[in-house]
Amino acid sequence: MTDEEISNLTTIDAFIQRKQPFAVYRVPGEKVPRLLTQAEGAVRLIYDLKELNGQRGFVIAPFQVSESCPVVLIQPDQWGQPLPMDDDTEEDREIALRLQGQESFLTSSTEEYAACFHTFINALRDRTFDKLVLSRHLTVDKVADFSPSSIFRAACKRYIHSYIYLCYTPQTGIWLGSTPEIILSGEKDEWHTVALAGTQPLQDGRLPQVWDEKNRKEQDYVASYIRRQLLSLDIHSTENGPYPAYAGALSHLKTDFRFSLKDNKGLGDLLKVLHPTPAVCGLPKEEAYQFILQNEGYDRRYYSGFIGWLDPEGRTDIYVNLRCMHIEDKQLTLYAGGGLLASSELNDEWLETEKKLQTIKRLIAVPPLKS
Repeated sequence: MTDEEISNLTTIDAFIQRKQPFAVYRVPGEKVPRLLTQAEGAVRLIYDLKELNGQRGFVIAPFQVSESCPVVLIQPDQWGQPLPMDDDTEEDREIALRLQGQESFLTSSTEEYAACFHTFINALRDRTFDKLVLSRHLTVDKVADFSPSSIFRAACKRYIHSYIYLCYTPQTGIWLGSTPEIILSGEKDEWHTVALAGTQPLQDGRLPQVWDEKNRKEQDYVASYIRRQLLSLDIHSTENGPYPAYAGALSHLKTDFRFSLKDNKGLGDLLKVLHPTPAVCGLPKEEAYQFILQNEGYDRRYYSGFIGWLDPEGRTDIYVNLRCMHIEDKQLTLYAGGGLLASSELNDEWLETEKKLQTIKRLIAVPPLKS
């Protein structure tokens, strides 16, 4: 690691220590992350996504907006300062391979997850819902020399096809994530969202080409939903997909939706009709949303909300907040979920969440940077 890179990363850890709002993020396809900070004034708190209309800033939105979990908008004094990062060294690659060889999965679900699964699957088999998303969280102790910026660097190196972010505000605390799912990106008259659902491991590092009916059906539910939601705002899109796409060590089925907007200042309205998508919630949307809040057994907070840079007059890149963790003083809370259909099986779904949690768990094992 170069002296410049070490300096950049220790600067990020210093922002956290002095409780200064910031976000650093890397968009898929870009090599250089961008840092934005807000030194003056309080971040803006929002309780209705429509209030994002015409706004510019880094947005952190929860699964459920509440007094304790508002939408937070960082309005930076400095935007987009690049943070150069060198390519992996041979030592970095050896550490990554060694850690990957030490990974293990809990093959049997917890009683808590199993009970939740049966509540959800019964509602699906009664045909109350077409799809439900059941998530879980895992809390682990934080080691004494834990460095959020080192984890961010490792995520940028390892997950080149994902959106990587690390952010802090007094209202949200510290969150870090690696997510493959766009909810809204674009600029001027070219805009993009995706349907992303169905999960398989990579096969010898390659994308799987054969997908079973459960995965294809799950993806189709999400694609149909996005199509309807866009049309509800009189937005007509062109589609490409579904096709397999990378997501860390996993693959999902993906359909791209591309469209233009009559007025880019209404991005809050568009986000409101898209969020939460069936990829993190279920169908029918409102009923599934209420069912999850009542039966999942914990507060998702900012997991399965959305996060990223919002700018109606420039470039917008906002992603669904998947494969993420909340970093607290003494512990780390990791989140992952999976889409359930009536045909879903307990052990398959448990193992899927274990593999998704591994996306973040393998980063925690990365040694902290040495200055």
